[in-house]
Amino acid sequence: MPDFLLELRSEEIPARMQRRAAEDLKKLVTDALVARGFLYEGAKAFSTPRRLALHIAGLPARGEAVREERRGPRVGAPEAAVQGFLKGAGLTSLDQATTVTDPKKGEFYLAVIERPGRETLDVLAELLPEIVKNFPWPKSMRWGAASAEPGSLRWVRPLQSIVATFGPETESPEVVPFAVGGIAAGTVTYGHRFLAPEAIEVRRFDDYIQALERAKVILDADRRKDVILHDARDLAFARGLDLVEDEGLLEEVSGLVEWPVVLMGSFDEAFLDIPAEAIRATIRANQKCFVLRKGGSEDLAPAFILVSNLVASDGGRAITAGNERVVRARLSDAKFFWETDKAIRLEDRLPKLDSIVFHEKLGTQGERIARIAALAKDLATLVGADPALAERAARLAKADLVTEMVGEFPELQGLMGRKYAALQGEHDSVCAALEEHYKPLGPSDRVPSDPVSIAVALADKLDTLVGFWAIDEKPTGSKDPFALRRAALGVIRLILDRGLRLRLLEQVGAADRGLAGRAGADAGDLLGFFADRLKVYLRDQGARHDLIDAVFALPGQDDLLMVVRRVEALGQFLDTEDGKNLLAGYKRAANILRIEEKKDGRAYDAAPDAALAAAGEPAERALAEALAKARETASAAVAREDFAGAMQALSTLRAPVDAFFQDVTVNAPDPKLRENRLALLNALRAATREVAEFAKIEG
Repeated sequence: MPDFLLELRSEEIPARMQRRAAEDLKKLVTDALVARGFLYEGAKAFSTPRRLALHIAGLPARGEAVREERRGPRVGAPEAAVQGFLKGAGLTSLDQATTVTDPKKGEFYLAVIERPGRETLDVLAELLPEIVKNFPWPKSMRWGAASAEPGSLRWVRPLQSIVATFGPETESPEVVPFAVGGIAAGTVTYGHRFLAPEAIEVRRFDDYIQALERAKVILDADRRKDVILHDARDLAFARGLDLVEDEGLLEEVSGLVEWPVVLMGSFDEAFLDIPAEAIRATIRANQKCFVLRKGGSEDLAPAFILVSNLVASDGGRAITAGNERVVRARLSDAKFFWETDKAIRLEDRLPKLDSIVFHEKLGTQGERIARIAALAKDLATLVGADPALAERAARLAKADLVTEMVGEFPELQGLMGRKYAALQGEHDSVCAALEEHYKPLGPSDRVPSDPVSIAVALADKLDTLVGFWAIDEKPTGSKDPFALRRAALGVIRLILDRGLRLRLLEQVGAADRGLAGRAGADAGDLLGFFADRLKVYLRDQGARHDLIDAVFALPGQDDLLMVVRRVEALGQFLDTEDGKNLLAGYKRAANILRIEEKKDGRAYDAAPDAALAAAGEPAERALAEALAKARETASAAVAREDFAGAMQALSTLRAPVDAFFQDVTVNAPDPKLRENRLALLNALRAATREVAEFAKIEG
């Protein structure tokens, strides 16, 4: 089967765009081929700092003929409908259509459209120009004299050459005949711009890969990452050091080089007085370099790993020396920031926060800190923290935002606060809270364990949520500019992971009162948002979303820990035969009630007459007795938070419910008897509501 090779070589492709662009290229081309009836065996896309490439294996030389039946309007339909049908089907008159009879809808027109198979080369030449012209770069540019022309090509950086070939492995492939922006597809590409700038002629994918390797270009980004990682580890090991691995930096650096060459630089050991995190941030952010540890230690070494895109004639000494000069200058700045920051206590920085606006409708950072401090103090007793320490930690939590170090490296917020707090002798729990109150930052991030950290973290997140709810700045669709979904997930994880008993509505109310006269948050709506976030979180843990809905449908469900425990017990109950059968019986009862209540225009929500039930059928009497006992037992179990016990109480209803539906006619001729039996069904509905709203449960 023939293969297809496409390379789009550019002046540059930013590292952050490469992976996405490669996948976009693969999807756009393969989707277009499949839509035209062309199937293939496999496809893989590649990216480097200067090129996107796509290889599609097993693409047929010619597409299969297509036969499609397209149904048209009824015979005698308005002329406009007929003309629309003819145009869509590619017919010139109704003589080219057939008439088919439908027993229900009468006669209608039918077009049989037959399209012969097309040459793959022609199809590729047709679809590739549009894909290149409309490629979804996040940012793109025009260039050269043609940029003044309307509709001129836009690309991430100037497009320099196109390789596009198609054909079987055993024969010389053909060039796909197309051009974009004055650049015609061909068989010529170029290797590394400095190490092998000569033209390379390629025909098929295997030749292409090998030719690029000889020309100092590793096409596969994952292979470049592997080369960098292993060479860095080996170089560090040879010097008795350990590499501090960094997947994000590794991904970025692999997108900056086509032929990675790993080198090691060093810096003055005196810079190790700076906190390790600041050294790492400095070297990572400014030079895209990896830091190293002393062998078998957590202490940083005065050395770093850099990745060059050149095989230098001097072994990389000049490149290393240049990086060392920049690293030295950056570390000098960091040392100055560190020494400057240490001279000012955190509380002395707080007045600066009074002049920094957090949000125009929510006041300054200083006002926000006052709200968080008050809320953290109230929450402290609920999470087992010292209120004074929680309030102190909250007061200082944002002070490092106005330090020199965090101003230069925002990613160090919290961590530097902890460092400065420790230097000025704050309590260990206060120090920890200054860093940990931002946590958890996502579903896999660590949840703090210190009660003071928990109190401040909850206060910070609740203030954020309530504040933005109060000014109606809620997440919409995929947009969440204030990271409110993350904040809600953080509250959920703090509560569940640490087993906290909090009434969310009470805490939302407390946070709302702290807004001092601003429009209040809709607590019920915010609780619904928490419910949605909880569903997403628990669904990832394997829980059923409908069970969460069933529990939240009950009034007063704002204790998330109890919601989850109730959901767990409900899920276990419904996995049993008693649970499945009781759910089926409930749904049957609910359906009957819905039909009869609609027909009668009234609700059968009065308590059943025990004497009337006792005088009725044996199964009727047994159900009435079982319902009274089960509801009382379930209610008592729920009150003591024994949800498994509540489910056990409901399980006793299975047999009497089954017997009732088997032996008793609900719609009895006697109106009083019928009404009492419907009231019995309502009692069943009410009994299940002791644990959940069964109407929300699927199945």
